[in-house]
Amino acid sequence: MNHQSDGGVGRPQQNGVSHHRHDGPSTVHAGSSSTLEGEGSVSSSSTADEEHDGPQRLMSVQRQTSTPNLRPSTAPGRKEPSSPDIGPTNEWTSLTPTNQQEGRPKPTEGAKMKPQFLRSKSDFGPRGEGPLDKHDYPGEEAETWIRHGWEDTYSSEFMHQLSVTFFMYFTEKRHETSGNPKDDPEAFALQEWRMRDRLKTVSAALTICLNLGVDPPDVIKTNPCARTECWVDPTSQAISTKAMELIGKNLQNQYESLSIRTRYRQYLDPSVEETKKFCIQLRRNAKDERILFHYNGHGVPKPTASGEIWVFNKNFTQYIPISLYDLQAWLGAPSLFVYDCSDAGNIVSNFNRFIDKHETENAELRAKDPNHQSQSYGDCIQLAACGRKETLPTNPDLPADLFTCCLTTPIAIALRFFVLQNPLPHNLSLDDIKKLPGTSQERRTPMGELNWIFTAITDTIAWSMLPRSLFKKLFRQDLMVAALFRNFLLSQRIMRVHHCHPQSWPKLPDTHDHPLWQSWDLAVEMVLAQLPQLLEAQNGKILYEYRHSSFFTEQLTAFEVYLDRDATSQKAPEQLPVLLQVLLSQVHRLRALILLSRFLDLGPWAVNLALSIGIFPYVLKLLQSAAIELKPVMIFIWARILAVDQSCQADLLKDNGYNYFVNILNPVAGIPIKNEEEHRAMCAFIVAIFCKGFHQGQVVCLGTTVISSCLVHLHDASNPLLRQWACLCLSQIWINYPDAKWQGIREDAPQRLCDLAFDPVPEVRAAMLYALNNFMGITYVTNEVAEREEGLASTLLIMTNDGNIMVRKELLVFFSTFVKRYLNKFLVAAYEQLEEERQPSLHTSNDEVSESMLSTPVSRPASRGTERIRDPSSRGVSFDTTFAAVWKHVLIMSVDPYPEIADNASTIVDYVHGALLKSTLAAAAQAAIDDIVRGSLRSTHVRAPSGDAITKIPQTPPSPAPSTDQKEGYFSSGFKRTASVAASLKHLAFGSSQSIESSPSAHARIPSSKSSQRLSAPPRTRAHAEWNVPPDQHDPLSNATSYLNAKVPLPKNFKSRNHKNEPVLPLVSKFLEWSIEYFREPQMKIPEAEEPGSLDYNERLWRLSRNERILAETQPLKAQAGTHKWDVPSGLFQNGSQPTRMFFHQFENHLAVSDDRDGICIWDWKKQNRLNRFSNNNPIGSKMNDVRFINEDDQALLMTGSSDGVIKVYRNYESSRSVELVSSWRALTDLVNSNYNAGLVFDWQQGQGKAIVAGDVKVIRVWNALTEVCTNDIPARSGSCITSLTSDQVAGNVFVAGFGDGALRVYDQRQPAREAMVKVWKDHKQWITNVHMQRGGLRELVSASRNGEVKLWDIRMDRPLRTIKTTKDTLRSLSVHEHAPVFAVGTAHHAVKVFNMDGTPLSDFEPYSSFLHQNRSAPISITCLHPHRMMLACSSLNDNHINLVSCEGKQKAGMEFR
Repeated sequence: MNHQSDGGVGRPQQNGVSHHRHDGPSTVHAGSSSTLEGEGSVSSSSTADEEHDGPQRLMSVQRQTSTPNLRPSTAPGRKEPSSPDIGPTNEWTSLTPTNQQEGRPKPTEGAKMKPQFLRSKSDFGPRGEGPLDKHDYPGEEAETWIRHGWEDTYSSEFMHQLSVTFFMYFTEKRHETSGNPKDDPEAFALQEWRMRDRLKTVSAALTICLNLGVDPPDVIKTNPCARTECWVDPTSQAISTKAMELIGKNLQNQYESLSIRTRYRQYLDPSVEETKKFCIQLRRNAKDERILFHYNGHGVPKPTASGEIWVFNKNFTQYIPISLYDLQAWLGAPSLFVYDCSDAGNIVSNFNRFIDKHETENAELRAKDPNHQSQSYGDCIQLAACGRKETLPTNPDLPADLFTCCLTTPIAIALRFFVLQNPLPHNLSLDDIKKLPGTSQERRTPMGELNWIFTAITDTIAWSMLPRSLFKKLFRQDLMVAALFRNFLLSQRIMRVHHCHPQSWPKLPDTHDHPLWQSWDLAVEMVLAQLPQLLEAQNGKILYEYRHSSFFTEQLTAFEVYLDRDATSQKAPEQLPVLLQVLLSQVHRLRALILLSRFLDLGPWAVNLALSIGIFPYVLKLLQSAAIELKPVMIFIWARILAVDQSCQADLLKDNGYNYFVNILNPVAGIPIKNEEEHRAMCAFIVAIFCKGFHQGQVVCLGTTVISSCLVHLHDASNPLLRQWACLCLSQIWINYPDAKWQGIREDAPQRLCDLAFDPVPEVRAAMLYALNNFMGITYVTNEVAEREEGLASTLLIMTNDGNIMVRKELLVFFSTFVKRYLNKFLVAAYEQLEEERQPSLHTSNDEVSESMLSTPVSRPASRGTERIRDPSSRGVSFDTTFAAVWKHVLIMSVDPYPEIADNASTIVDYVHGALLKSTLAAAAQAAIDDIVRGSLRSTHVRAPSGDAITKIPQTPPSPAPSTDQKEGYFSSGFKRTASVAASLKHLAFGSSQSIESSPSAHARIPSSKSSQRLSAPPRTRAHAEWNVPPDQHDPLSNATSYLNAKVPLPKNFKSRNHKNEPVLPLVSKFLEWSIEYFREPQMKIPEAEEPGSLDYNERLWRLSRNERILAETQPLKAQAGTHKWDVPSGLFQNGSQPTRMFFHQFENHLAVSDDRDGICIWDWKKQNRLNRFSNNNPIGSKMNDVRFINEDDQALLMTGSSDGVIKVYRNYESSRSVELVSSWRALTDLVNSNYNAGLVFDWQQGQGKAIVAGDVKVIRVWNALTEVCTNDIPARSGSCITSLTSDQVAGNVFVAGFGDGALRVYDQRQPAREAMVKVWKDHKQWITNVHMQRGGLRELVSASRNGEVKLWDIRMDRPLRTIKTTKDTLRSLSVHEHAPVFAVGTAHHAVKVFNMDGTPLSDFEPYSSFLHQNRSAPISITCLHPHRMMLACSSLNDNHINLVSCEGKQKAGMEFR
């Protein structure tokens, strides 16, 4: 999707869909449409009245991308799904996130269609397929036009598409996390997957005790019986003389097929002495490596009950037992024991008992001699052929050493077992299966393929049934151990049929009945079915081509089904070991890698599973592959791995694996995919992690084209993820590496980074600041270096007004580094700032505080500082320097409305002030501070906060009496009491709540002047001459102690700064860790909230259905509302504070009420129950100016504006436990001094995602919620303050402002800022109380002034359409219904009047308060009409009650509030 140019930043359009989640606000829409020039978007809160009985449209709940070239790479989890087709030919582009401008991939490209359901119609904007007619006011004469000439525009196809698209704002990941990474270590905890203690089986003793021709005394053999040993029949006449040697040789060959590097020694019928000798020698040679001891005891008695095994004496006349204690002493550990004999379970059961005895003896020896070198005995692995009292099978069709054959020749014995167990008739003999073509090493042959399948199946069985640690030890630590345990699983299955139960230590669960054995039987059967043809083809009789098994294809399909169905449960897939084996095959490799990438995309838990199974060596080796088709998927896989485990840097350095990604990062390198920018962004991420904290990585990357490539990608307008990670990649290359910084200087990198200060994506702006912060700190501060760094700081000062939290946090981190680096200069700037604040304090007294101070508006410290210095000779050395400017901006940010930013700025201020009090300027600085404190205490005795104004008298928190002892001065005592110096600066700007509250006589000493008498005069005595002042100008002033009487919502997981700790600079940024989390989160899977059937999805569906029902119910009441009385009481409740602003939620039963201070109450008006009450935390002397609901179609947020110029957004506003501050910023920074103040007024455009803000300023600011910057400063072109704002909520281009002098001005955002004012009306001569344009209906534009005149306008006309005189008294409020032709006014004589648009009075009533507190003379403070229902809320002054009344037409229509 693209952005239309609009004051520097465009607005969302709807013709594109991207697969990654950083391409637009959250939306709910019903398809895509073409984009028309010059039009805007609309939500349910900005569409026209609809045909509620018309056909409902289908929609799917999904996140629509609105600006892929403008949205951040780390936006929240709202992505489009993508499911590739099965098969190796599937393109990677159908799998990975893309920036496709065409919309969703077609089904033929692999995308799966999502279920659809009925959408909720919007209440604003066109509904029908054709133009609006006869539906604006049902029952009345048809209206075929809309006011202002917009009927043609609103009936266009584009506006129809806007009516079915709902955009959501402030729901991105950056708003949910405040730019802080997850604190939960379990969220992406890395599991140890590397084999730090990898062992090798270096030596093996093959001990064979057969004594051929002599049966042991405790064994009675059947006739016939099993005779072959290692597939050798010792009774054969041809080899009878060499049988023993041949058996030993075969056994060695069989073991060599498992591990050829192990040194094998055969010990045939050994004596006790020989056994002891070779065991001790093996341990001496093996040192700390593993030894294999294979024991074949078929020619000796069974092991004893205590586990003793038998050998011979030298003359073979006696069987000599060897105790396990001695055998352990000779072999030590680590060792691997294989027992192929009857009653082998006796050995296993007694083995650990003797190990414990050895360990006890070692402990005693170490207690006597700490330097004693003892032998280890613990790490021993055992495999036994059978359990206690079990005899080996004697079936003549099986070998006598069946257990050994299972362990060393698994395929041969498995084929024999299958033939013997197969009940179906066949013509295969046991000799035929020995002729199966191929070898185990050749995977394309029948024998090799069976071996490959067998390895995959046994690995999978072990993976699915063993604990991860045990699997890692037995199947990944040692090649010999892994091979033997895979084959041991087969022995469990085969020997169980013959009444033997193989034993092991560590003990394994029984796996003989695992379902995958059926797959093994199928694979064997498919091979044996072709064996006759293969043998004939081998003899040249026929031509026959071997048909390969479909096992791996089927397992990949099963894995794909898992990814589609069960992946959300975080259940380990059984097919993961199979996937590992498939990577060995070039035929299936691409498909396997694609499926692997989809699995890794599920999150860190999936990455940990893949690494623990042993996937890393394979993907590392594939970096040496030149296959072009593998590059996209390899990039994705490595990005996921490095996001979880950053310890792979040395692996990438080895064999120059990093060049794989460096080459792709180069802009001139071609990638055979559509979304190459997305993959280059992943490459930038990989290179950044490769350099992170790894100096060798920085060095090798500096010698490549990485820096130049990243600088080119900084201006890639198509992908914000690439711009973000290009910045972060640069930061990691040159952090703590001067050579890289100088290389960046040579390529003009800092200046090119500064160009991103106006990037429309907040994450990119934050990444740029992060990169510049790491650029600071070249070791030697030369003039050139200092000049460059000072220039960077000067350039970045403009970003202090950025609306995004992360950007301001990163800017403070940069400032902290700059302050620490040039601390001496900042000490001078801080001292001169104190002197500047000190001058007014020296001349302040109780008699000098004029009443004009009570109405002084907010003024920034920076602007105040420049105003006070009038004499150029009095200017300090820091005047007009970058250091002074940075310092003043840090002071301003120390009173930032967002707590975390204020805390961080306070740390910088405390650090500088602490250093100042330890410098040579300490005495002078302490004197200045004491004077400021004295002046502050004097001023608090005569201050009274105004209802609209905030004094700019400099104030600081209370302190002990100033002391001449500098050690006990203000700042030093403040540090002892853990008071933040920066906290005092809030009062330098906005006045001190603490000072007022802490002084017991602060309120008692407020003089009773003529001014105060005038302010307290009854409203009835006011002259009409005061119609030119705000309606609440003379309302009683709020008490300072009335502030902060409720909970202050904080950001999610916010942790306040611990003032007990000394401030430390520079501040530490968390932005890189937060950005890395993007690659830990699923990008290719549908979010749960958009998955049909999920809880979030069903809740959203319910809300949409409810919205539809409410709209349908309220539509018929619009006509009745304009003809019936509005006097049906519907509710009365006590708010607890004076209501000054109210706003109804469109669909929820929520009424937001703000008072005349900082309190906000959320009411359920239907149940008359207060849901929540909290403080907006605006400074004392300021007040709430407005409240609005945003994102009302789904889960609404609450937006507030206060007279200090700050806008805040709250989540979960209705819950006292979970209410959170989402975002806050100073929307107005330069409030103008005036006797009459409007504070801050704003209008929210849901469809555009813009907040139009004005008030006591000379400009109207347009803030874009998507980019979180001020996109337009439109000159107001008036000397009067702006009292109200309203705008067209559909197209969003036109807005109207009302002024304190009675003027109305119309602005068009499509015009250049200086030409944006297109109309001015001056028919009103008094203060504009309110101006409002309907969202629905005829889009009537209604204005009202304090003298009681209400006028209706058409922006095409120079004169008002109608003037209605509503009252002879002062008009206090105006409310306009969004759809019905009705408006309501509140007067100064306690009357609420309702009129229709023709001027016909409908109702005139006095709100009821209570029996004991009824005040018939109190002015009306506020009125508010529900957007849909025919309901009016009102309240009067000096009365905390809220009245609800409704239209009697509702009763006649038989409607109920639901």
